[in-house]
Amino acid sequence: MSVLVYLVPAALLLGLLGLAGFMWSLKTGQYEDLEGAAWRILEDDDIEDTLEDPPEGARGHVPEGEERRKG
Repeated sequence: MSVLVYLVPAALLLGLLGLAGFMWSLKTGQYEDLEGAAWRILEDDDIEDTLEDPPEGARGHVPEGEERRKG
């Protein structure tokens, strides 16, 4: 029974740390753009910069004379 003297404050401290972390994430805007990160990971913008001479038909390669579609 005496172990509760340590466990209850430890549980309250961990709960407060979790609450503080959640409030920090809300304040810094972590939940404002939920779908943007999912779409940004699918874009191939970084592949074009790393390949110096990509083969024809490579993903992210834009043939000369054509513009990359936006959106």
